[in-house]
Amino acid sequence: MTATAADLVGEPEGFGPFAHLTVQNTALYRQVMRAFVVAKEHFAVHLRPEDVHAALPGEVRPGELDGVVKALDQLVAWGNLRADPDTGRVTAVEDFYRKRFIYQLTRAGEAAEEALATYDEALGRRGSLQAIALHDIVTQLRALLVLTADEQPDPGKTHLALDALASRFAALADNARAFMGSLQRTIDLHEVEEAAFLAYKDRLIQYLERFIQDLITLGGRIAQLILELEDSGRIEVLLRAAAGREASDAAPEESEHAAQAAYVHWAGRWDGLAAWFLTRNGRESQARLLRSRALGAIPQMLAVVRALGERRAGRSDRSADFRTLARWFAETPDDASRHRLWRAAFGLYPARHLTIDADTLAARAAAPVPAATPWATAEPLRISPQLRRTGSYERRGKPRRVEDRQERRRHLAEVAAKQAAETTAARARLVTDGTVRLSELGELDPASFGYFLQLLGDALATWRPGMRHTVATSNDGSMEIRLSALADGSTAQIHTPSGTFRGPDHLIEIVDLTDGPTRGATD
Repeated sequence: MTATAADLVGEPEGFGPFAHLTVQNTALYRQVMRAFVVAKEHFAVHLRPEDVHAALPGEVRPGELDGVVKALDQLVAWGNLRADPDTGRVTAVEDFYRKRFIYQLTRAGEAAEEALATYDEALGRRGSLQAIALHDIVTQLRALLVLTADEQPDPGKTHLALDALASRFAALADNARAFMGSLQRTIDLHEVEEAAFLAYKDRLIQYLERFIQDLITLGGRIAQLILELEDSGRIEVLLRAAAGREASDAAPEESEHAAQAAYVHWAGRWDGLAAWFLTRNGRESQARLLRSRALGAIPQMLAVVRALGERRAGRSDRSADFRTLARWFAETPDDASRHRLWRAAFGLYPARHLTIDADTLAARAAAPVPAATPWATAEPLRISPQLRRTGSYERRGKPRRVEDRQERRRHLAEVAAKQAAETTAARARLVTDGTVRLSELGELDPASFGYFLQLLGDALATWRPGMRHTVATSNDGSMEIRLSALADGSTAQIHTPSGTFRGPDHLIEIVDLTDGPTRGATD
């Protein structure tokens, strides 16, 4: 069998299959490769030039078939395609010697198209804030808690639960990052039209508010479940069970280190999940940062709306100011006036470390120095000898004594300890023994009442029309409030030194989530 020229061509060197992205007819080459990718998806192995010509969009399709043939041959040279003699339609000796080829994707060309598809998908991705992913994470963490009850957790169930948890968490983090990036471009009015932004902003604000409510409610639950798994000391058992199952498919020469490598991988995933929802070692959790960023985006969008309203109303903005300034420059009669206008507009003044006295100003007025005069040829400025010698006009003297701040530090430490004690006492005062009526809380001191208002605000933030019961967690994850509406129309009164708080009576239960072993701060 005689080898063809195409058979003798090896794998392309370097990044040859990407060369068609930087040439003149990039659009044509991309559509030609797209035709081969679509054909492969339909299990077609080879394409003839006329097949490619028919598959091309009208805006890039050459008028003659020869244009497609040249593009195909060039892609063969770059290593994207492979050309084989087309002997299927040979009916005469003349046809055998005529140049006819069929084309198919090479391994390098297929890999290049997969990379470009991934790039296009990532570039156009806007992302989303996935409240459903938060619910799924809660479900998977509860499943892991159930598995910890077994002395020897089932490796298959453990691996599936951890894999599902890692997948949902990775999707949540990636989508949140992409969404916040696209949100910032929207706020900056990049790649967005004003009309589209004004029509989109109401839905976007509602979307952000809904996600923030879900993140406040579910973020505390997720943090609590993570702490329960870590406090039980069983999470390492689950991670090693999943790592052992994953390492069972390793090659014989890698089996010795596969289990440890898999465990390190799973431990890193778990640490990433915990850092997303728990505040530790002085670093704020990613959930808290995301919530702050989403909350901050709402007033920023409202500011953009105001700016668009001002622009439509004809009020001045920066672009209008620069256009007005340009007109003033055009209307000035001479260069001296333009220099004065430039200094007035942009505040460019002489160097502050140089002093010019009245005599120097008089001399400059009598003999002006043009602005284009080089420093080397200009008349020198007279500088104070003290400035030349010391670098400062200030008289040197004894430095000030270092102030002793020990007393202030002690006072701040006392204030911090007092505030911590008040917070602990307020939390202990609010904890209820089971479910009670709101009216049964009795009189509250200012610290307890302030903490109670925060808890009540967190619960009411999750209250939606038609709801009769809600559960919320405080921002620091230390307290949980369970609120249920009553149908009897009764009114609750809570007395404080500052006055009386009145409102519809509810069933309420407040639980201290930190009651028990010492835990890390949660979000």
